[in-house]
Amino acid sequence: MAYRSARHLRIQPESLWFPLDFRELWAFRDLFVILALRDVKLRYKQTLLGVTWVILQPLVASLIFTIIFSRIASLPSDGKPYLLFVYAGMLPWNFFAGCLQRAGNSLISDAKLITKVYFPRVIIPIASSAAVLMDFAVAFVVMVGLLFVYRDEVSVTWNILALPFLLLVVLLLSIGVSLFLSALNVYYRDFMYALPFVVQVWMYASPLVYSASMVPDRWRVIYALNPMSGVIDGFRWALLGMPNFPWLSMSLSILIGCLFFLGGAYTFQRVESRFADVV
Repeated sequence: MAYRSARHLRIQPESLWFPLDFRELWAFRDLFVILALRDVKLRYKQTLLGVTWVILQPLVASLIFTIIFSRIASLPSDGKPYLLFVYAGMLPWNFFAGCLQRAGNSLISDAKLITKVYFPRVIIPIASSAAVLMDFAVAFVVMVGLLFVYRDEVSVTWNILALPFLLLVVLLLSIGVSLFLSALNVYYRDFMYALPFVVQVWMYASPLVYSASMVPDRWRVIYALNPMSGVIDGFRWALLGMPNFPWLSMSLSILIGCLFFLGGAYTFQRVESRFADVV
């Protein structure tokens, strides 16, 4: 009789109109900070050069691109020094690629944490993406140094004030794609092996070594469908004082970035409840 009168309490997630519960994320903000700082520390733990790698990777890549595509292939750089032209594009691209590579495998790396305690799982890939901001800050200091070296050829304008907004667009796009990839990577480990290939193909499809002025008018819309095209062009406009803002490609970057973020968050929410059983 006592069993029949017992009350059962069922704990289940709330039905939200938006795929992310920002109140719950705010309640776990301390965990977010801890995970982000942990990723930063683990990245440079027991490395000989430490944070120097963050400087060498984009700088050496920019130098190689300058030698090959400027000296040999003679690609134009819209009247700006080619090294600056490439490095300004490498800044957002390395941030985007770093977020995908680190956040895409973050749930697999934290499998033990997921199976032992409850917290919003979405914090893990978002914290991994936020940790890449440290790399961006270091690389940006190098950009400031290059602007000082080339101060006679490039003048800093008020366009640079748009950088926080442009960085927000990259972060929105990065988190959206990372949520999608990290969630599917739990169920299909093929994504872990395909991710480096996807990043490499995406890099060649982005205007890192060439200018948007080289794209014929009839292909401009297709070119702008790559959301990183508008972001890279926007960074060059802000840092190098380009005369014309890339309205078309930047508008599509914002739109596609929002769609990626909503789609990634929705996909993550749909499969999150089974992570502990599968991972």
